[in-house]
Amino acid sequence: MTIDESPLRPITLLPIGWVVSERSEVRDDDWDTVAAHVELDARFGPEALQGLDGFSHVEVLFLLDRVAPERVVTSARHPRNNPGWPQVGIFAQRGKNRPNRLGLTVCRVLAIDGRRLRVEGLDAVHGTPVLDLKPWVAEFGPRGPVHQPRWMTELMADYW
Repeated sequence: MTIDESPLRPITLLPIGWVVSERSEVRDDDWDTVAAHVELDARFGPEALQGLDGFSHVEVLFLLDRVAPERVVTSARHPRNNPGWPQVGIFAQRGKNRPNRLGLTVCRVLAIDGRRLRVEGLDAVHGTPVLDLKPWVAEFGPRGPVHQPRWMTELMADYW
């Protein structure tokens, strides 16, 4: 059987915790002004976060659960519906209306208190399910020069 012939099957994931944030409404900008932390589920003890404070940043993988399934985009669109920016495929942008509704953000680690991980720069609202945490490791960052289209730089101007 080839990959193209394999049937799609649902994947079940359980949250490892939830976002606790000052922001409960979904909007696009000013995320650095929002205090947030990840509260681990009770099935994890504080030792699950042990050593993470030795890293400056953490990758937070979360479910964009406020996106209704009928709002999911699988083709091309103008980012933020701005006709001044080119129409690009959903995988060429970081919009929230993604096929699997997954969000991924690199956040600054501020502190750990028990099962609570305080972070800066988490662009997820209060109650968002967190699926995984991984320390940001420089060696996993981009290798070689990095570039992006001008429209993305414009889009991100007020994001943080």
